[in-house]
Amino acid sequence: MVDNVSFIEALSILSKSSPFAVSTENSGQKSSLLNEIKEYLYIQSPVEEKVLSTISSLSTQNKKILFLCGSSGDGKSEILTRCKKTFDSRVRFHLDATHSFAPNENAIQTLDREIENYLSGNAPLVIGINTGMLANYAEEGANENVAQNIKAYLDRQNYSDEFIFINFEDFPKFLIGDNEYHAEFPEKFLKRITQQNDNILRQLYDRDKANKNDFDSKRLFANYELLSLPSVQAVIIDLLFKARLKKDQFLTARALLDFVFGLLAGPGYLFDNLFSGGDNELAEKIAEFDPANLRTKQIDRFILAFALKLTDSDFEDFREALTNIGINNVKKAHSYLRLFYALRYGNYANNYHANFRSDYSETLIEKYIHCYKLHRDFNGDKAERELLKNFYNKTLIQAVRKHINRNAPYLSKNQYLTAEVNGYLLTAKLDIKPDYKSIQNDKPQSASYFNVHLKVKVNDSEVKIRPIPLNINLLGLLIDIVSGFRPNKHDKSSIVILDELVDDITKVANQSHDIQVVRGRTRFELRKVEDDDIEVSEV
Repeated sequence: MVDNVSFIEALSILSKSSPFAVSTENSGQKSSLLNEIKEYLYIQSPVEEKVLSTISSLSTQNKKILFLCGSSGDGKSEILTRCKKTFDSRVRFHLDATHSFAPNENAIQTLDREIENYLSGNAPLVIGINTGMLANYAEEGANENVAQNIKAYLDRQNYSDEFIFINFEDFPKFLIGDNEYHAEFPEKFLKRITQQNDNILRQLYDRDKANKNDFDSKRLFANYELLSLPSVQAVIIDLLFKARLKKDQFLTARALLDFVFGLLAGPGYLFDNLFSGGDNELAEKIAEFDPANLRTKQIDRFILAFALKLTDSDFEDFREALTNIGINNVKKAHSYLRLFYALRYGNYANNYHANFRSDYSETLIEKYIHCYKLHRDFNGDKAERELLKNFYNKTLIQAVRKHINRNAPYLSKNQYLTAEVNGYLLTAKLDIKPDYKSIQNDKPQSASYFNVHLKVKVNDSEVKIRPIPLNINLLGLLIDIVSGFRPNKHDKSSIVILDELVDDITKVANQSHDIQVVRGRTRFELRKVEDDDIEVSEV
C-alpha cells in the first residue's frame, strides 16, 4: 500500500483542493493510507475538547441544541464528523448549516426542518454553522423562539439554557504568555508533520529521497528539510502572528494546512514560497511582509555585491553548505535575503545569515507585546503603574497632543488646539492622564488588541474618555507621530481610531472655562467667572 503512494501525493491531502480537505461521512471510501496519514496529522484542539465534553453531557433527559459556530474552514465539519462517530446513536447532527442538501430547500429552510425534528423527537441536536448564517437565521428563521435566543447570544445578552453556543472565536489561536506568545495549534501541527520518529510522512520522504533525483523532487525534499528546522518553524509562527496582528487575519485549520502545502510543494524553494502570495488567504497576507523589500545599508550592500558577483568567501562557503540539503541554483539576491530571514533564529553552516539578524528585528511586535502585558497584568502595583505611566505619557498622550496640535506645534505642553477661526487659534489647557482603575478592570479579551483608558482634568473635575482599542497598527502610528512623522494613506484605519479619540478629547476641551486665543506672538486668555461673565487678559 505504501509503495502506491508518493511523498507528494501524501502531502496533497493538505491542499484545500484535495477531497480530504473537508471531512464527510463517506471519506472512508478513499485510500486507507491517505486516511491514515490524515488521521496522523489531526490535532485535537481545545474547542474540540469542549465540544466532546458538552455533547457527552447531553441526553434525552437533558435535551438541548448545541451550535458550534465560527468561520468557513475553521474545522467545524471535521470536529462534528468525529463526534458523530461516537454519539450518533443518541444525538442528532446537522454538520453544515450553510447548505440545504435538498434542491427544493434553502439553508434556512433545511435548518427549520432540523429544528422541527428536534422539537418533535427525543434526541439533542448539534449544529455546525457559520456565524454569518447564525445571524441570518436570527432574522429569517421560522422558529421564533430559536431565532430570538440566537439574537440574544449574538447581542451578548442572556439566552435560554436550552441552547449552547460554542464559538471558535472564544478559543484564540494565539495567546500572549508571561514572556512570549504561544500558538499551540500551528506549533503542534508543524512539529507533527516533520517529527523524526513514528511519522508516516517521513517514511515516505526517506523512501522517495533515496529513489528520485529530478529537480522538482529535490526541491520538495529541500523544502521539507527546511520546514523540519525548529528555527524555521518559529519564523513561520512569527509571520502567522504578524498577519493576525497587522492584517487582522484569522487562522483557520484549512487555511493553515493549505498554506503549509504551498510552502512545501510550491514552485520555488520554501523561503520564496513563503512570500509568493497566491490564492491562500494566509500566503496573500504574509507576502506583504517580504523581507526582500526592506532597505538597510547591509541589505543594499549584499544586493549590489550579488549583482556584481563580488560576494565574499564567507557567503560562498554558506552557499556551498546549502547544497547539503539540496538547495542549488538560487539566482536572485532577494531569494537569499528571504532565506536569511527564514534562518534568522537558528544556526546553519558558518552562520553567514546571522549578519542580517538586526535588519530583520521585529521591534514593533516586541513593543506591542510589552504594552499588551502591561494592560493585561496590571493590578495597581506601584512599579507597574510607573511602567504604564511611561507608555501613556511618552507614547499615547504625546502622540495625541502632537496630532491635535499638528497645525500649531509651538503650543505649550498642556495646551490643546480646539478650533481655528480667521487665523486665530482657540486652545484649552488640559491635564490628560491614564485611568488606572479602568485599566485594571478591563482585561484584554483577544491578543490582537487591548483598550487604552484616559481621563481628562478640566474645570477642577475629571472626565473619563471612552476606551479606545489599540492594536499593533495604531501603536506603530503613535510611535511614528511621536518621532515626527506624519500619517500616510496606509494608516487610514488607524487614523480613524485616533481621530475618534481626538474628537472625544476635543469635546471635553470645549467645556473648559479657560480658553486661550493665540495669533502669532499675541495671546489672550478668556476665563469664565461667576454669573457666566468672561474675563479677558493678555498673556
